[in-house]
Amino acid sequence: MPSSAETGPRGVARYDDLIRAASCESPWRHDGVGGRVYLPDLDLLGSILTIPVSESASTQTGLLGKGLDAWFAHEFRRAGFDPDSVWPRASDPRVLPTDLKALLERLPTALRNDLTARLLRLRAVAPQDASILGRAYTKQVDVVMSSWSTGPELLLSTKSQSSSFGKNLPNRFEEAYGDAGNLRARYPLAAVGFAFALSSAIDAEPSQLERAIDMMRKLRDRGDGNGYTATCLLMYDAGPSGAVSILADEIPADLGAPQFMDRMITAILDAAPASSHRTVRERRRGRLLLEE
Repeated sequence: MPSSAETGPRGVARYDDLIRAASCESPWRHDGVGGRVYLPDLDLLGSILTIPVSESASTQTGLLGKGLDAWFAHEFRRAGFDPDSVWPRASDPRVLPTDLKALLERLPTALRNDLTARLLRLRAVAPQDASILGRAYTKQVDVVMSSWSTGPELLLSTKSQSSSFGKNLPNRFEEAYGDAGNLRARYPLAAVGFAFALSSAIDAEPSQLERAIDMMRKLRDRGDGNGYTATCLLMYDAGPSGAVSILADEIPADLGAPQFMDRMITAILDAAPASSHRTVRERRRGRLLLEE
């Protein structure tokens, strides 16, 4: 008999229940004198990664990567960005231009439901993944924020690795550096990020962890426009019960999730008109909007 993992939701949809139940409150915490810190929901990330880790899902299944995508997309929605502009969306269709979403919302219910069902079968219009044309080649980007009027504002690639660190780390970083140049060359104003999740098994190879930390720092833009806007290193560990926890203290602060989200959001806001992303700007300032 097929397992629930084989017959149930697949890909990013495996995490819909967790995302739906998660808090959407502002991730910013303020000290009252102008200071702020971004507090990512690492407990949620641990719960998400428990699914692929407990199933011993291989890297080839993409299940752990989809979990990272779902979590980062949720974090950008928590920050206040339009939920329908951040892909993958929290429900099908995962990639849907905001203009089409606005059209659907204005249609009579029966027609809206019929058209939505048709869109789910038209992957060229509403695909599961976002493919973005770079300078040299088209790249599937894991987390995207875009619209027809602005073009891409956020381009985030995620990767994970649980073993064979000495063999595969160089390949991961070579690919990452090429992707950064490909995307930054075509979209110089977009916030282009790279997040890499490592199993705590790398602790058994201290030289490889040092190598990963060094390379994640070197992948950043140093003023030549070729590197990433920000990079993020995550480490996860499965306890005796099978539950996964995120080992934030094992990662240098300059590569942690809080600085990554802060840098990426700052880059998006700096490149956009002051009148856009109002909810994000107000949450960063510690203010509540009337509509919230």
